[in-house]
Amino acid sequence: MEENKQDKKPEKIVFETDDGPSEWYVIDETRINGCNYILVADAPEGDAECLILKDTAPAESKESVYEEVEDDDELDIVAGMFEEALGDTEIVG
Repeated sequence: MEENKQDKKPEKIVFETDDGPSEWYVIDETRINGCNYILVADAPEGDAECLILKDTAPAESKESVYEEVEDDDELDIVAGMFEEALGDTEIVG
């Protein structure tokens, strides 16, 4: 039997920011037009603040560099993909 994405425990990741380390949970990930995106939240379940981040590292890089998606059209497309994939999740901007 295949494991449902909603049943899987989210991975915790730490981002290094100008203000110091910031912990987030990876809720889902997708690839659109050759770009990797992750949906992260500040809590593993329930109502939480979430961000959609885009990997902007060069293809040959071994490490990912994530930046918040700021373009409204791109954000709408990616948020729609995550909502569709997760089913019972609503992403509100």
